[in-house]
Amino acid sequence: MSYAIIRTGGKQFRAEPGKSLRIPSLLGDAGTSVEFNDVLIGNDGTGVRMGVPTLSGAKVTGEIVKHGLEDKIIVFKFKRRKNYARKQGHRQKFTEVRIHEITLG
Repeated sequence: MSYAIIRTGGKQFRAEPGKSLRIPSLLGDAGTSVEFNDVLIGNDGTGVRMGVPTLSGAKVTGEIVKHGLEDKIIVFKFKRRKNYARKQGHRQKFTEVRIHEITLG
């Protein structure tokens, strides 16, 4: 079973062929092909290869499935006895990507 650890949007994700990932928002329409060149660790079934800091020539290709918004979180600030309370909501944007191929250069 091959997999790769990629870095995008300041976070790291484990990518496997056929799986879909929810990553921070990317530019592009649904159906557009995307390529991730920032591969940190790769496994092709025979052994694990680690980059310092990234694997040269390695890439992960996928396809944008959809864009959306995560569930709402509530940010509530409160200071007792000071008549201070602030409530704010936030929904983070995401892009769902289906991984097609992992190439370890």
